[in-house]
Amino acid sequence: MPSATGWRRLDIAIVGGGVGGLAAAISLRRAGHVVTIYERAEFAGEVGASISCAANGTRWLHEWGVDVSKGDPVVLRQLINRDWKTGEPVNVFDLSDYEEKWGYVYNMFHRQHMHAMLMSCATQEAGEGVPAKLIVNHKCSTIELDTGTITFENGVTAQHDAVVGADGIGSSVRTIIGITPEKKPASSSCLHANVDTATAVKLGLVDYSKDGAIEYWGGQNSVDKIVLSPCNGGSLLSYYCFFPREKGDYANQNWNSEATVDELVAPYPELDSRVLNHLKIGTDVKPWRLWVHEPYPWWQKGVVCIMGDAAHPMMPDQSQGACMAIEDAACLGIVFGRKHFSGDVREALGLYEAVRKPRATKVQAASARARENINERIGFSSNTTNSLYKVKDEKNKLTIEEMNSYDMYLDVAERVGIMGDSVTARL
Repeated sequence: MPSATGWRRLDIAIVGGGVGGLAAAISLRRAGHVVTIYERAEFAGEVGASISCAANGTRWLHEWGVDVSKGDPVVLRQLINRDWKTGEPVNVFDLSDYEEKWGYVYNMFHRQHMHAMLMSCATQEAGEGVPAKLIVNHKCSTIELDTGTITFENGVTAQHDAVVGADGIGSSVRTIIGITPEKKPASSSCLHANVDTATAVKLGLVDYSKDGAIEYWGGQNSVDKIVLSPCNGGSLLSYYCFFPREKGDYANQNWNSEATVDELVAPYPELDSRVLNHLKIGTDVKPWRLWVHEPYPWWQKGVVCIMGDAAHPMMPDQSQGACMAIEDAACLGIVFGRKHFSGDVREALGLYEAVRKPRATKVQAASARARENINERIGFSSNTTNSLYKVKDEKNKLTIEEMNSYDMYLDVAERVGIMGDSVTARL
């Protein structure tokens, strides 16, 4: 590939103002480019509750100068898998030396707080690069793939040197670049609920916030699984409750739909009473649609690319969705950075896809396996001496070492060499 002597500042559009889009805005801003974020809604925000950010995501937040304290995170100390009926721990993965091993802590954020944290960093005057501009009420309708001209449903048009589709699992940008998802409803349904820690303690219930852990009930060769993750400094407990789809099909509903506490507890007559009592005081009970997507054939066309859930939607069972979007964002900053960007947008987007697709696709597949087998989950996949341990393919499992030792700078540099050799061979 050519050297980066042709580096130039680009005017880049990001379609979608969620966590992934904001991460991309920060990364590209730091790389020296001018960024405009277009959000379809009246305001850019997030719904739901907890969001996991392991070391492979947290490292980029620190590299970009994000004020992580604004996200009010819980720093995780362990992963705990509990017996479905008794609640006794059956598998524990210790994270006490996590920062020492991997250089960064394992953060658990509230989605809204993480979003606000990233929004502040992307748009504030302080920090390297031109502050990103946010424009709301602009829903993407079409994009001219060769010119980067976007037409919005409100009739406004805008032309940019490159366009990044960060518009989620229902991405319009993905459709525009010619991808029709091959997908099917997952075998599981999920209901999410929030539990206020202070309320639980006042009622005499277990204070799970003291564990500093993602906690799981079940998940051993079963789709039945309760996942508890603390956020907001431990003041809020976020529950994700999985059960067979035939017991309640939410595939055609969206996150803004409402569900009842009765629906939440109905699938679990034999669940550990301590956590069941938490669910009985759950609030903001909402369904989460779960779809299994096959990997997409490409992520970019012309001067347009996709990232995050728009490019590789995955089951939530590896807690890597946000980290994969953050890594996508980091890669865009690197390939459009001064070291590697030659001035050719299409070439840079090809490099981005070549670097990111293999890693994200592996995580996507591992997430699907972990949906029914918690031993496939990063962390538990290293507890090979546990009596319940069993994975589908020992050589292909996803490990904490693989995730947190990954060197994206090296990956990009090596891929540049491979692609350069390929170009030379054709000449």
